[in-house]
Amino acid sequence: MKKKKIFNYSIDLDKETLKQFEDCYSEDFVISAALMPDAHKGYSAPIGSVIITNKKIVPAWVGYDIGCGMIAIRIKGKDILNKIIKNKDEIYKKVLNKIPMGVGEYQKEKDISNKTKKEIKVLLDKFEKREHDKTILNMIKGICLKNIGTLGGGNHFIEIGFYKKEVWLVIHSGSRGLGHKVAKKYMISASNSKDNFEKTFPLDVNSQLGKEYLNILNFGLEYALLNRLEISYKVIEILEQIIGEKLKTELWVNKNHNHAVYEKGFYIHRKGATPAKKGERGIIPGNMKDGSFLVQGLGNSKFLNSSSHGAGRALSRKDAKQKISMQDFEKAMEGIQGTVSLKTLDEAPMVYKDINKVMRAQEKSVQIIKHIKPVINWKG
Repeated sequence: MKKKKIFNYSIDLDKETLKQFEDCYSEDFVISAALMPDAHKGYSAPIGSVIITNKKIVPAWVGYDIGCGMIAIRIKGKDILNKIIKNKDEIYKKVLNKIPMGVGEYQKEKDISNKTKKEIKVLLDKFEKREHDKTILNMIKGICLKNIGTLGGGNHFIEIGFYKKEVWLVIHSGSRGLGHKVAKKYMISASNSKDNFEKTFPLDVNSQLGKEYLNILNFGLEYALLNRLEISYKVIEILEQIIGEKLKTELWVNKNHNHAVYEKGFYIHRKGATPAKKGERGIIPGNMKDGSFLVQGLGNSKFLNSSSHGAGRALSRKDAKQKISMQDFEKAMEGIQGTVSLKTLDEAPMVYKDINKVMRAQEKSVQIIKHIKPVINWKG
């Protein structure tokens, strides 16, 4: 048996995260694994881990937010940056009112674009033709429109930022409540327990449950891509209304960083890690203050063709609320129109690791193309 290839590029690594990683790669079906620079403790696999398996898929290693990821769109228009800065208060309020944000917030069917409705029908038709559980099919039919075009809470965000005179729209979101419900169902099925299901319980990809999970996983990954696009349509529409002109857009990247994908006979689980094959585009966010980096993959096999999905948390949500004051939060966000409140205190810039340090730690995996700095930031 070949020796497993194990790599560790994490910074500020704690013992709990390392133990969790070791437990994951010690499974006999794992052939290689890597920790990205932003790695920190999750509930099964560390967030910021890449784990490659043979003939097994682990629902808990993908997690609840199937397809969580990023989109970056360049917005083009005459003197567009200055117009956005001039109207940033109004833009902030209208986007906040138009796009459902936070846990339990849903979309109205009448507000969903016809384009997205058609795309969802295509996804549902494709899902129905493959191995599936009828109760899951009925469930996703019932909630897929309610969840589309919604942001969610936690570290998900919408951001309008700039690079030189360019304007960029960056969105971080996933498959929302839909992904959470199906992930939980298959984690419970894999573990055969309703109490201990958030741990490492694999499914054989050739089993009935394995085939069902792979089908719903692929649905969730494509649904998450559509979700970010639908949010972008609404933001652009609001900008056009406020600025009073038609804007051109260029989709630069739309990428999942919570997934399991089949490549060359194996399943690559990325739990909070960005794919970074040679020439592959990606986006890595830092925090509400420091913005995001557009990157291009260098195809480094020792990083398992991956990079971090962000800066990584330095403080837990509980610690953040105990150690950070609103005064410090407000000071850090000076000059940026953003969701600065007690509700988002656990997302303050200082709860994250130094994004510049994280980027230096993976300079052999990705090349920085542009650093987008925020003008407006929304969180649920």
